[in-house]
Amino acid sequence: MKKHELVIIGAGPGGYVAAIRAAQLGIDTAIVEKEAVGGVCLNWGCIPTKALLKSAKVYETFKNAKSYGFQVEKDAVKIDFKKVMKRKERIVKKLTTGVGFLLKKNKVTLYEGEALVEDAHTIKVADETLQTDKLIIATGASPAIPPIDGLKAGLEKGFVLTSKPMLDIDHVPKRLVVVGGGVIGTEFATIFNSFGSEVTILEREADILPAVDGEVKEHFKKKLKKDKIKVVTNANVENIEEGKVTYSHEGEKKELAADKVLLAAGMRSNIRGLETLDLEMENGAVKTDAFLRTNVEDVYAIGDVNGKLLLAHVASKEGITAVEHMQGIERPMDYNKMPSGIYTFPEIAQVGFTEEEAKEKGIEYKKSVFPITANGKALAEGQSVGLVKIIAAKEMNEVIGVHILAEGATEMISEAVLGMSLEALADDIAHAVHPHPTLSEMVMEAAHGIKDDPIHI
Repeated sequence: MKKHELVIIGAGPGGYVAAIRAAQLGIDTAIVEKEAVGGVCLNWGCIPTKALLKSAKVYETFKNAKSYGFQVEKDAVKIDFKKVMKRKERIVKKLTTGVGFLLKKNKVTLYEGEALVEDAHTIKVADETLQTDKLIIATGASPAIPPIDGLKAGLEKGFVLTSKPMLDIDHVPKRLVVVGGGVIGTEFATIFNSFGSEVTILEREADILPAVDGEVKEHFKKKLKKDKIKVVTNANVENIEEGKVTYSHEGEKKELAADKVLLAAGMRSNIRGLETLDLEMENGAVKTDAFLRTNVEDVYAIGDVNGKLLLAHVASKEGITAVEHMQGIERPMDYNKMPSGIYTFPEIAQVGFTEEEAKEKGIEYKKSVFPITANGKALAEGQSVGLVKIIAAKEMNEVIGVHILAEGATEMISEAVLGMSLEALADDIAHAVHPHPTLSEMVMEAAHGIKDDPIHI
């Protein structure tokens, strides 16, 4: 039996960051991982998809070289998909090695294997029994498998893929059907559409990307249409078999030919092996408070397993918050100031309230929208679709939401996060000089719009 002050189950972006922070605070820490250090994000999510998206973007640029003044003969640029995938693998390997090094350097003990929790202070990993004072659950989430006829058989045969095996596919499918119009579905649709797949997204709900501001989403959907990515909403998938997908739409049954199907119908918390704890659940996820405490004393839950916001950076922040709380440092989570990004073409990034949420909460607000077509840097780079939207409380012009549709949106959003964290007014952003020419000027211009003194529109 081995004793530690803290045991963390799961070495994803929540777990390994929590472990490093705990070690910095002098806590004897162990982490348990049954698959790969870095978790889904590093190995099969955030990083590999971004590597593929970069390759897709480079290919897109070649295909549109004529608009930049270059004559490229048709079919002169061809995809070597195996090399695209090898590049992705090199990037992932380098980063996973780095995380392992950081854990070792910070003297975090790594146990490889599946954790079985006997109680809040006892965990079994293979032949080892670990005793701990505190426990952090960071077991993440896995793709939801809806009850669709033929789905399980399709997964077994490899005709249907979830995001993880999709990242190891060895060819570009001619016809790709994506079941689910959330973040994962739209990002993969972007990747494979750029590589030449004929992509159709089937979404069960009335619209795709439910968390995205409606005005931003409408502009984005026009871009999807321009890119010939077909989106069918209110589509109920009824049957999947080799070569086709059957779904009902507006009272009619329809068939769609497919070479591959990507299942991206949401995620479910990984709670297997935790049953003995009798954790309180909420919507299928572990319920936690602002410090990530569960209903069981000395047990915390961070990352996707708690179902708050399924984002790597949120998991990391939760890990730090939980560990610091154990040491008496109380910095509660403020989920309304957590940014999110969707790495499509163009990117979508946002923080704070959408316009729909502001209305729902009865907030008196003002909004300002600055179009990308009025920005010199964007035009120079060939961007034609996008905007920056700021939502501010009416009384003081305090910024309560920022939404960006543009290339580089996920980089630009950090200014808004910092501003909202400091309770910035639109006036503060408008008076802060932004370099010219840059895309970030759009944030300043939108802030001027809140003040009712727009400059370039």
